[in-house]
Amino acid sequence: MAIRTILTIGDATLKKKCRPVTEFNEHLHTLLDDMTQTLIESGGVGLAAPQVGVLRRVVVLLDVNKDPEEVVELINPEVIDKNELEKTVEGCLSVPGKYGYVMRPTWAKIRAQDRNGNWFEREGEGIVAQCFCHETEHLDGHLFTEKVLEYVEVEQE
Repeated sequence: MAIRTILTIGDATLKKKCRPVTEFNEHLHTLLDDMTQTLIESGGVGLAAPQVGVLRRVVVLLDVNKDPEEVVELINPEVIDKNELEKTVEGCLSVPGKYGYVMRPTWAKIRAQDRNGNWFEREGEGIVAQCFCHETEHLDGHLFTEKVLEYVEVEQE
C-alpha cells in the first residue's frame, strides 16, 4: 500500500467526469488499498479517485456510525434515495482549511459495486449520508465549494 498525493482545488483533474470501472482486477484492488491508506492517513472521512488523480468511479469512506469505524469501498456508486435536505457544515481534503454550510440529506441510500464487481445497496445517516453525496459529486467533476451557502471558521482538533 502507498499513500497517494491528494490533489487540491485548482487542479483540472478535479473538474473532470470519471469513467465507470469495468475491470475488477488487482490494479483496482491496489487503488482501493492505496486510497484507504491515504484516507486514514489524511484524517478525512471520504476520498474519491479523482482526488488522487485517477478518473475512475471509485470512492472509499469511513462509516463513522459503526463501532469500530468501517471502511466502505464504493465502485460505480450512485445515490438512489435520500430524505429532505438540511444545512450542515462540510469540508474537503481537496480544499484544505475551507469549510462552509451546504444543504445535504440526513439519510441516503447508495447503490454500488464492491471490489469484486458484486452490486449492493447501503444506507447511511448523518455524516455518512453527507459523504455518499459529497464523494459521488467528485466523480462528476464537482467540488463542495459549488454548493456553499456561507463559509465558516472551524477549529481544528
